[in-house]
Amino acid sequence: MSFRTTPTVTYVEDVSPGSGALPPRAWYATSDAESLSLNGSWRFRLSATADAEDDSFAAQGYDAGDWAEVTVPGHWVLQGDGAFGSPIYTNHLYPFPVDPPHVPTENPTGDHLRVFDLPDTWPADGTAVLRFDGVESCARVWLNGTELGEFKGSRLPHEFAVGELLKPAGNVLAVRVHQWSAGSYLEDQDQWWLPGIFRDVTLLHRPTDAAGDFFVHASYDHTTGEGTLRVDSDVDGRVSVPGLDIDVATGESVTVAVEPWSAETPKLYDGELVTSGERVPLRIGFRTVVLEDGLIKVNGRAILFKGVNRHEWHPERGRALDLTTMREDVLLMKRHNLNAVRTSHYPPHPAFLDLCDEYGLWVIDECDLETHGFTEQAWRDNPVDDDRWTPALLDRAARMVERDKNHPSIVFWSLGNEAGTGRGLTAMAEWIHGRDPERLVHYEGDWDCRDTDVYSRMYASHAEVERIGQGLDGGTHKRRGLPFIQCEYGHAMGNGPGGIADYQWIFEAHDRIQGGFIWEWIDHGVKHPELGYAYGGDFGEELHDGNFVCDGLIFPDRTPSPGLVEYKKVIEPVRIEGDAAGGAVRVTNAYDFADLSHLEFEFSYQVDGFPTGAHKLAVPPLAPGESAEVKLPAAAPDGKGEEVGWTVRALLAEDTPWAGRGHEVAWGQRTVVPREPLPAAKGARPAVDGDRISLGPAAFDARTGALLSLGGVDVNGPRLDVWRAPTDNDEGASWQDDTRWGVLWRQLGLHRMRHRLEGVESGDDALTVRTRVAPAARDVGLRTEYRWTSDGTLLRLTVSVTPEGDWKVPLPRLGLRLGLPAATTGSAAWFGSGGEAYPDTRAAAKLLLWDASIEELQTPYVRPQENGARSDVRWVELGGLRIEGEPEFWFSARPWTSEQLDAARHLTDLVPGDTVWVNLDHGQQGIGSQSCGPGPLPQYFLKAEPTEFSFVFSATE
Repeated sequence: MSFRTTPTVTYVEDVSPGSGALPPRAWYATSDAESLSLNGSWRFRLSATADAEDDSFAAQGYDAGDWAEVTVPGHWVLQGDGAFGSPIYTNHLYPFPVDPPHVPTENPTGDHLRVFDLPDTWPADGTAVLRFDGVESCARVWLNGTELGEFKGSRLPHEFAVGELLKPAGNVLAVRVHQWSAGSYLEDQDQWWLPGIFRDVTLLHRPTDAAGDFFVHASYDHTTGEGTLRVDSDVDGRVSVPGLDIDVATGESVTVAVEPWSAETPKLYDGELVTSGERVPLRIGFRTVVLEDGLIKVNGRAILFKGVNRHEWHPERGRALDLTTMREDVLLMKRHNLNAVRTSHYPPHPAFLDLCDEYGLWVIDECDLETHGFTEQAWRDNPVDDDRWTPALLDRAARMVERDKNHPSIVFWSLGNEAGTGRGLTAMAEWIHGRDPERLVHYEGDWDCRDTDVYSRMYASHAEVERIGQGLDGGTHKRRGLPFIQCEYGHAMGNGPGGIADYQWIFEAHDRIQGGFIWEWIDHGVKHPELGYAYGGDFGEELHDGNFVCDGLIFPDRTPSPGLVEYKKVIEPVRIEGDAAGGAVRVTNAYDFADLSHLEFEFSYQVDGFPTGAHKLAVPPLAPGESAEVKLPAAAPDGKGEEVGWTVRALLAEDTPWAGRGHEVAWGQRTVVPREPLPAAKGARPAVDGDRISLGPAAFDARTGALLSLGGVDVNGPRLDVWRAPTDNDEGASWQDDTRWGVLWRQLGLHRMRHRLEGVESGDDALTVRTRVAPAARDVGLRTEYRWTSDGTLLRLTVSVTPEGDWKVPLPRLGLRLGLPAATTGSAAWFGSGGEAYPDTRAAAKLLLWDASIEELQTPYVRPQENGARSDVRWVELGGLRIEGEPEFWFSARPWTSEQLDAARHLTDLVPGDTVWVNLDHGQQGIGSQSCGPGPLPQYFLKAEPTEFSFVFSATE
């Protein structure tokens, strides 16, 4: 008996990068050479295994008329309404047995067919190249029945010479794509596994003596203001830059006065590379990147990364992004003060890098490499430390560097992510350093910095980052002399991230720390007809990591989350602070390169949150790092007992490519006249009438002391509330050793507190209700006293809370919950923060008058959780009531309870009821970043300790 190995599929498990593809070269979108996009509708057949079908479909004349159709670029599992399989989400676990280089027999394989004609304008001379910009995870290609080769490296380009195979009409392009291959072991990134031809497919005419590979070297000397340009080219030609009067031969250097490129001032010069066969447009940015004095410097200045990690994502098309979507990402980043992107964890579509060049973003370009799943066996058999895999690693490094090397926005090459350490990574670093010594090399996993030019970490705590900044972290001699960045921090999963302002203070306090990159840009929710947005497990995956894939600063539809609004404020490039006397404002330029001449400043006072009129504020065009104290142009108005404050806004003075004139870049506020204390609201006497007690405008249940109505408004409650639907950051991550508050809260039973009535006392001047609030099965509790007084119109409640027992955990929240009729509670108006804010996410809490519908008060996190609290609230009006607090309080209102919010797994699980539940919180626990990083800092813990707070209620009608 003998066994046969199908020869057509052995390449799937081959550790080599493939065969038949041309060497990598510089990527460019346009030239005067003819090209033909092969994007569009392709015929498609899905098989369950790699060898289920032979390759006869690649032959000319094959009848695929009964095949389905898919769109290219695209992922087949996101098309066909589920007929072509489903997405799979894992964070780091391989969704197949770890037995490198082998993959399962069950290997979904998609055969793609595209028949095309050459345009009438296609030249008869020269040759042609077929380019695939991205295919997951392994592809075998035929043109007109001739096999071209096969390749791996999903997020990298591969080209094939096809000129002699082309016909004027009836060309048959056949591509067999396997979901799993040896390459899958190198692509274990935290994302959906999505097979398909997901980037462009293009046929490129290559005239005789067309441009081949070329490398634009454009350095800048900050001491002379001159730039030096040299374009090395495989094919001799000339380089012209009309704006600089440059016209030189390739390989020849020329030095002229230039404006430098930076993320703040992204000056690009239009040029052209001309060979005898082709004219290629160039966009040239002059800048020099060096490691000097232990710092990352560009054009002679140390830079501070205010960055974000960006996976490519669209909720319907997955990683098949169009130019409009990519531009939307870049514009959102610029409008929220970001200056840097790490392309986690693979090179992006090259058009995205064009946009970074154009609009101005520093880029860490990351190789398509991650072997995170090998951590499950302590990195045994890790491909990056196995010489058999080194050619594949070097191929991936080369395809990244050669494709992207002409982008001035790229300042770092990253070897990959979470791939352990090993000889293969060293080989990659050595090759990159040799090929492009004008940029630096990054890799987070190399803590000893053997191969890298920066000490990079992810999710280091505030305390550790502080030690690193102080040079007290130890490590190798080389590491101690290198700059530090947080390539990932501030895990933006659900509500949060918290504590990023505290990180930023540390970043700015120490030269060695050069910023960081929030994880990450967008929630990877998949649009779903029943669930709204689906996440891990919603497609029946055997292994999955739930909603860990939804951890972005923007929602799947690209709406900014409160986390992005907070980040914009934390990293704003202008600092605006008030002086102690309140008559002046101090303005500091926090840009790295730009002065403030592009900004205009607007000043206004507010009385009880209401603006009194704007004034121009004359701020000098400060250079980076400079500060100035500017006197306010008007005296504070008489608030007549109301709170008075001022706001200064820094606005764009002119239109820019990324935002229009008047766009707010930064702002600052200060209170100069505090509000007066709340009225005592006393004098009226409680009156008992059967089962009711009346006190001023309110009616109470005589037996329980519960408030029933106020000024004709039915009220359910209020009573003490300590529970919130745990956030992703409350829940923490399963692998963490730190305290996971959400888990401990449930263990203690804070989600099922019991309220025991101890007494109702109707005295001469107050109605007092005493209770004990405690979880079942535990001996801790909160003895709570509600003291109601009234002057006949206003109703004042003073709440006193005394903890009993040994409270080992902080509280989720501490305040009151009450219910109002939904039919009459459609909106709210308040004086406090405009957007969602919690103790460690309140930097962006702008204090003004606001109004919103109850629906608008909800933050639509993909997995429902605590959300929507407004901080620093002085008063709120809703449902016919006005509620004032002393001290300021947190306010939220939602058409479901916290318990219902906690039970929901998708937004579609939440159905509004006939009650709007209002939380008036004296305190909230901080948010932190513990879904992957550290929890809230101790100063943001809501400790169980003796507390007293008051509210004054009145009817608004």
